[in-house]
Amino acid sequence: MSRPPLDTPVGAPPAQQTAMFLSMKVDLVVNGVRHELRLDPRTTLLDCLREHLGLTGTKKGCDHGQCGACTVHLDGRRVNACLVLAATLDGREVTTVEGLARDGQLHPVQAAFLEQDAYQCGYCTAGQIMSAAALLSEPCGESDAEVKECMSGNICRCGAYKNIVAAVQQARRRPA
Repeated sequence: MSRPPLDTPVGAPPAQQTAMFLSMKVDLVVNGVRHELRLDPRTTLLDCLREHLGLTGTKKGCDHGQCGACTVHLDGRRVNACLVLAATLDGREVTTVEGLARDGQLHPVQAAFLEQDAYQCGYCTAGQIMSAAALLSEPCGESDAEVKECMSGNICRCGAYKNIVAAVQQARRRPA
């Protein structure tokens, strides 16, 4: 009869015993801090951030890449963290909403969201802010319609779109 590894909790289900053997070493730089992690290869970036690093600003919405609540920056580009496996990101840089502000100063998008009241319940706000911050360095037209199109991967169930677009436009006029 085979025995579970020594570091497996007594009575652990077989799936947990198997996961102990399948964990991978992953080095991530998150918000400028290097993290050496051992993760199940099936762990999404979203679950890694929330469950392993305690960064709960990134929200779990649909868990299917359809709502944008989990938007983060991966090497400066916006991605849905629920669709990316953390094991594929060894050595990469991730920025979450917690890492957007610098030296105690809000990022221009964060400040604009506050000033434009671009949130209601707040659940989508982190993803909206991360998407908008990335949009500032992407080729996006200047009209409100073009901003809406560029932000279309981020859903707000409360309908704060008018204020979100106003915040993006305000942030575009401010230096980062």
